[in-house]
Amino acid sequence: MTKPRLVAGVDSSTQATKIVVLDVESGRVVREGRAAHPPGTEVDPWLWWSALGEAAEGGVLDEVQAISVAGQQHGMVLLDERGEPVRDALLWNDTRSADAANDLIEELGGPAEWAAEVGTVPVAAITATKLRWTARAEPDNAARAHRVLLPHDWLTWLLAGRPNEAVTDRGDASGTGYFSAATGEYRTDLLRLAFGRDLDVPRVCAPGEPAAVASELVAGAVLGAGTGDNMGAALGAGAEAGDVIVSIGTSGTVFAAYDRPTEDPSGVVAGFADASGGFLPLVCTLNAARVLQAGADLLGVDFAELDRLALAAEPGAGGLVLLPYLEGERTPNRPGAKGLVAGLTGANATRENLARAVVEGMLCGLADGLDGLVAQGVPVRRLLLLGGGSRSAAVQALAPWVLGAPVTVLAPAEYVALGAARQAAWALTGTAPSWPRPEESSQDLPDGAAEVTSSIRAGYAAVRDNTS
Repeated sequence: MTKPRLVAGVDSSTQATKIVVLDVESGRVVREGRAAHPPGTEVDPWLWWSALGEAAEGGVLDEVQAISVAGQQHGMVLLDERGEPVRDALLWNDTRSADAANDLIEELGGPAEWAAEVGTVPVAAITATKLRWTARAEPDNAARAHRVLLPHDWLTWLLAGRPNEAVTDRGDASGTGYFSAATGEYRTDLLRLAFGRDLDVPRVCAPGEPAAVASELVAGAVLGAGTGDNMGAALGAGAEAGDVIVSIGTSGTVFAAYDRPTEDPSGVVAGFADASGGFLPLVCTLNAARVLQAGADLLGVDFAELDRLALAAEPGAGGLVLLPYLEGERTPNRPGAKGLVAGLTGANATRENLARAVVEGMLCGLADGLDGLVAQGVPVRRLLLLGGGSRSAAVQALAPWVLGAPVTVLAPAEYVALGAARQAAWALTGTAPSWPRPEESSQDLPDGAAEVTSSIRAGYAAVRDNTS
């Protein structure tokens, strides 16, 4: 009997490393591994490598023939000439470079110029702004820097044995601020604008291209180029034209499979590339599942009870509105913002209404993102809900009311890691695999929902637009 061919996908996220090992022919998951990451907005990148090794313990990667890594986007890993980090990696959710983002926007001539040049207007999350911050705030570290990598690039480079050339893919590269999704080329002039001089950057592999052969951890396996976490999720979910994914993780993202690049001068929509040759216009909020956690903590309940309370309240929470900017916000771009509970009265001051306002407020932030995609002409055939926060019964039930459209809830799975595994299989066989689509369930738009949706969104917008 012939042994099955196995491939591995890695999700190196903000919170953890997750590995899935799949059978190439069937797409069936045969093994999994996981290891936690430390908290914070800057992390020693060697800890990601340690977590990858820990997640692989117990033979998780035995007999794997190909592997790819999908990682959190935007993080800045600066290496010296010996290939050692010059400082801890700055992550996407580190907002200290907000002023640097404003400076870069002004220096190029405004947000419309950035949107036209690379498809994305800089915010604190973007790698280019972190380079500018480092150049200004830490000139000694900047002087030692020789190469800049993204988190997934770093892990792929280590798996390959630290070769002279690092590799990446167009999807993750498009989130740096110095790579154009439209042209598929680096904008080294913008890197120099950000950092003051050139840095070595990874070679960009074509979709499905074998990037190298692993010499560490899973020696001899084919290495895929890897990609960003959102691009990996789109691959893992099998997103097709007209699909809009609403992902509720640490951050919230709303993104679509699209056949053309986007340019949004407002900065709401980031004009990313995807991992398969198309494009991935995306809106990101900094606050998603963490809002649910904060609401549960505030009420002193677990998630199941938060769901029960929220579902017991009427739509609109009696006029109680939660603005969910717990960690600043990226959409809208308010890095210094704080959360807010508004509209509190004696009549609506109930645990049920507060729970409802928590869920509705988080979903309203994502609905703002959906509005941004629609404004760019992105077609919406169906909404796909995934991520840890999507497992909430209240989120599933309230999403159609707030988003104003039917929602398809994808079965819980490690979609980022599954997308990386799909890329690994592509690199191994030369063909993108046609694995079965994820299981799903539908939440229809209730009768008469349009008026309720309008009321909820209007109440939220009034608080949002009157808060700096």
